[in-house]
Amino acid sequence: MNRKVFQLLVDNSSGVLSRISGLFSRRGYNIESITAGVTADSRYSRITIVAQGDDEILDQIEKQVAKLIEVRNVKVLDPADSVYRELCLIKVEVTEDNRENLISVANIFRANIVDVGPESMIIELTGNQSKIEAFLGLLKGYTISELARTGLTGLTRGNSDVVWLDD
Repeated sequence: MNRKVFQLLVDNSSGVLSRISGLFSRRGYNIESITAGVTADSRYSRITIVAQGDDEILDQIEKQVAKLIEVRNVKVLDPADSVYRELCLIKVEVTEDNRENLISVANIFRANIVDVGPESMIIELTGNQSKIEAFLGLLKGYTISELARTGLTGLTRGNSDVVWLDD
């Protein structure tokens, strides 16, 4: 199984994300992660989809998504030429005895402590997926009460393939 990261520029209108995810579900394609947000031009949104499959399925996904009317551009993000990031919020149960140790681990990963309570802490970590997985691996001795991950988002390096849409 291969993995591809698709970046879509789409019209910023209601129902676009639903139509794109519907295309995946109708054809039985699996979405590993999907993120969406408005671009610098509020008329458009950028959607990043991570999908797995063999080369034929991944090529078919790219072609099918490109056919949707609201999709203005489809790009496959090459890992060698792109920057990927993910955001993770982790609520960890803490005690007075282990709080300082957890803060030290968070500092090593340049994570931010965004909330502290008497029995829990919320840690915010941004980075590539391997950094997040490594951090989560170090939390094996702690109780993670809640975890939220945004999924992958990314941009290609440089300006050579920036897409400017004119209407």
